[in-house]
Amino acid sequence: MPLKLSLKPGEKFVLNGAVVQNGDRRGVLILQNKANVLREKDIMQADEVTTPARRIYFPVMMMYIDENQAAKFYDEFAQRLTEFMTATRNPDAMADCVAASKHVLAREYYKALLAARKLVEYEDKLTHVASGL
Repeated sequence: MPLKLSLKPGEKFVLNGAVVQNGDRRGVLILQNKANVLREKDIMQADEVTTPARRIYFPVMMMYIDENQAAKFYDEFAQRLTEFMTATRNPDAMADCVAASKHVLAREYYKALLAARKLVEYEDKLTHVASGL
C-alpha cells in the first residue's frame, strides 16, 4: 500500500537514511514500496536527549533510520529502557516499555518508535504536572 506524505514548504524528512528537504511550496510525495521515512517533527537531535524517555527514543530512532547499524544502538536502548522501567510504576508506561522492547527484538523499529514516543509524551505530562502547568 503506498504511503502518501503531504509536505510543508521547506519541511525535512529522512528517507532510508538520507535527509531530504521539500522545496518552497507544499508538496506531496507518494512512496510505492517499503521505505524508512521519518518526518522532521519526529527527528530528535542528539542535544535534545535530556530526559530518561528521550534516552530510549533516540537509540530506537537511530535503529529505524539505519537498520544496518541497529546492533550499535541496541545496548544503549536496553540499558535506558531498564532504567526507565525500574523508575516507573505507571502500568501504561510499563506496557509501552514492553511494547517497545518486543518491537525492537522483532526488528519492527517504527512500531518501537511509536511506543517510545508514548513514553516521551508520558514524561512530558509528568513534567507539566510537577511544574504546575
